Amino acid sequence: MLSIIVAIGENYEIGRKNQLLCHLPDDLKHFKEITGGHTVLMGENTWLSLPKRPLPKRRNILLTLNEGKTYEGAEMAYSIDEALRLCQSEEEVFIMGGASIYRQFFPLCDKLYITRMQSSFPDADVFFPEIGSEWTLVSEEAHPADEKHCCPFIFQEYLKRKNG
Repeated sequence: MLSIIVAIGENYEIGRKNQLLCHLPDDLKHFKEITGGHTVLMGENTWLSLPKRPLPKRRNILLTLNEGKTYEGAEMAYSIDEALRLCQSEEEVFIMGGASIYRQFFPLCDKLYITRMQSSFPDADVFFPEIGSEWTLVSEEAHPADEKHCCPFIFQEYLKRKNG
C-alpha cells in the first residue's frame, strides 16, 4: 500500500524555501511512530532538507531524475516505475515529499496521513494537492496550541474510496 504523510496549512501549504512551515514536536513524534520500521520514499530536495540522513529505523528510497547520482544511506530510484518496483513487496510505503513527489504519487496512493495545521502560511512556496471527494476521512485527533506548538493541529487519516 502506498500512503502519503504530510503536514499542511489551511490553504494546503506544505513548505517554504525547502523547509517545514513550523516546528511541531508532536507532529514529528507522530511521523516517527507511523513510519518507523517502514519504507519512506522522498525526492532529492526533501532528502537534502533532513537534519539527519538517512532517517533511522526506516528504509530510505530517494527518487531523483539525476541518473547516476547517489547518496549514502539511500536506495536510489530514477523514475516512478523504478521506485514502485523497489517497494512492491512492502506492506506500506510512506511518500514523504516534496511537492513534486506528492503530486506524482497522489493518484497512486490509498491512504493519507495528514497533519492539518489550523493556521495559514502566506509565505509558503509549495503546496499539496487538494483532497477531493474520492477520499473518506476515517479518523481525526485534535491537538491544541501550547508552549511547544505555535498553532492547533489535527491528525487525520483518509482512505481512498473504492470505485463501484
